[in-house]
This record gives sequence, structure tokens and C-alpha cells, in this order.
Amino acid sequence: MVAATDRPVRKKTEVAVATRRRSERWQGPVTLVVLRLAVVAVALLLWQVLSGPVLPEYAVSKPTEVAQALVKLLGSAAGWIDIRATVIEVAAGFSIGVVLGAVIGLLLGSFPVAGRVLEPLVAAFNGIPKIALAPLFLLFFGIGIWSKITIAVIGPAFVMFYNIYLGLRLRERELMEIVQVMGGRKHHLLTYVTIPTLAAPFFAALKTGGPLAILGVIGAEFIASTEGLGHGLFTAAMNLDAATEFAGLIVLVIMTLTLNGFLSWLDKLALRRLGLLTRRRPAEERP
Repeated sequence: MVAATDRPVRKKTEVAVATRRRSERWQGPVTLVVLRLAVVAVALLLWQVLSGPVLPEYAVSKPTEVAQALVKLLGSAAGWIDIRATVIEVAAGFSIGVVLGAVIGLLLGSFPVAGRVLEPLVAAFNGIPKIALAPLFLLFFGIGIWSKITIAVIGPAFVMFYNIYLGLRLRERELMEIVQVMGGRKHHLLTYVTIPTLAAPFFAALKTGGPLAILGVIGAEFIASTEGLGHGLFTAAMNLDAATEFAGLIVLVIMTLTLNGFLSWLDKLALRRLGLLTRRRPAEERP
């Protein structure tokens, strides 16, 4: 009787295990890459077929023409000058913004009175559309590189400030008191409480601030510049050159993916060194 009762249960378990294995096989990294490439290929094919008969070719061009424009862009000295200018502006603005936001967040988070006084002012300044500040920075710094860098600083700085500021406020007070009762000093609080608490918000701010820096630079280059990818996109739009426009957008996408990939690698490296990667993994592996 027991064996007969266990037989259906065992069969259901085997079916469930087989179903889970098939699901995991479809969710493997190689399969996901193949599926993503298939989606891109289908989208490009539809774009090629619909451009002209359905969509206006002057507005969307064709993938073949975009590929030719991309080769021309990457094969010209002017194209690489624009790419280099944008990369320098994004890298400088992003780095300065991260440091500035982290320092202000640490200061206001460490001194509660200063935080309560200045945080509303920071929030008010953050409410101003960043692109609206571009003409003001152009008046101060001209159309050169520093006006673009200044715009690129704002986005990452605010994101980093709020993540660090709120992270400090959310530190577990009970854990801090336990460390202090056990004889821990300030450097022990920093090592065992503050850094583990701020690690995740810090790298989340990095990943969020990168695209904001790129957005700020491109917007500023649209308004007034003599070089940069934004300048090239604006020129292509004025000339109704959709192929060159899409080629510039592809370069921007590659730049964004490269920056995000580097920050993800840096995130995992730092968390592994801090011993926090194993804590995060179960949450990331949830379906």
C-alpha cells in the first residue's frame, strides 16, 4: 500500500524535475544570446522591408544604408574626433559628478543638522531641468569642453548624493550599537557597518549616473558645440540624413553598453573583495 501510494508522488516529482530542467535549458546563457540575436535580426529585416513602402525612407533610412554610414563615420578622422570629444566629456563629467555627489552625501549624512538644513535646497536645485541649465553654463564656460563637462556632472552628482545620503540614514542603529558595545571604534564602524551598507547604493548610483552623464553631454552638444557626437547628430538631423543619424545613435548605444559593462564588472569585483557578493546572489538569481 505504501509503495502504491508513493508511485504517483514519485512520478509527479520526476515530471516536475524534467520540466524544470527543460526550463533551465531554455534560460541558459547561450540560448538567451541566440534569442536576442534572433530578435535583432527580425527587427532589422522588418526595418529593411518596411522602409520605403510603409515607412518614409527619408526619416528612417534602411539598415544597409545605416551600415554604410557607420563604416564611413568610423573610417573618417572627423568621426573619431567627435567620438573622442564625447568620451572625454562623459568620462570627466561622470568622474567629477561621482566624487562630488559622494562627498556631499557623506558630509550631510554624517551631520544630521546640516542634512536637515541643506537637503531641501539640494532637492530644489535637483528639480530644475538639467538641459535648462545648459545655456547658463555656456555663458560661463563658452562652447568649449568645460560647459559639456559641467552639464555631465549634474546628473551623476545628484544620484550619488541621494544614494549615499539615504544609505547613511538607513544604517542599522542596533548593529552600530553592538559594535560600539563590543569596543569597536570609528574605523570598525566604517569597516563593518558603513561600507557594507553603502556598497550597493554606491554602485547602483554609478550605473544610473553613467547614462545621465552621456545624456547631459549630448544635450549640451546639441545646443552649442563645434565637435562631439551630439554635434554630429544635430548636423545630420538638419541635413535630413537619417542614415548618419542612426549611425551616431549606434555609437552612443555601444558607448553606453561599454560603460555599463565596465561598471558591472567593477561592482562585482568590489563586492567580491568586500565579501558581499554571496549575499546578493540569491536575490539576483530569482526568476
